[in-house]
Amino acid sequence: MIEHAPRSASPIARFGGQPIAIAAVALVIVVLGVSAIALWRSYTGNVPETDRVVATRQLQARAAQASEQLVEKTKGLEATQQESIDQLQMVQDQLLTVRRLLAAQQADTKKLSEQVGTLTEAIDGLRQSFASAQASEPSAASGPSRRTAKAKPRANRTANRTRAKARS
Repeated sequence: MIEHAPRSASPIARFGGQPIAIAAVALVIVVLGVSAIALWRSYTGNVPETDRVVATRQLQARAAQASEQLVEKTKGLEATQQESIDQLQMVQDQLLTVRRLLAAQQADTKKLSEQVGTLTEAIDGLRQSFASAQASEPSAASGPSRRTAKAKPRANRTANRTRAKARS
């Protein structure tokens, strides 16, 4: 027959009967490890959590500062844009005024041009009537008697004076 070895002979079998003791020892090891880490961090002053908090606050402060700068720049751009719009409106108003003045001047120029044309036609008509009057005077002077011949030179002198005054 085969003999069996007693169960208590193996070391694993010995602990198998006491699971509470194994759990207690594991708990004590974990607590000692955590305590050792905490003591080490407090002794060296190197606490990553506070460094992270400080870094986060710095990032938030930088973000807030950048945001304020963006707001200020945006307000500056809005002011500049409004000034540009106002200047453009002033230029448009001036352009409209210049256009109106130009249209009025063109109308006046057209009116004056028409008046000059009318005056030119009137002067041409007067020249033609004067030329026809001069042409008819010599033919009338050669035909009449002595009396009319003496009277006519006086009339010619008077007409010549009148013409000279009209020219000047």
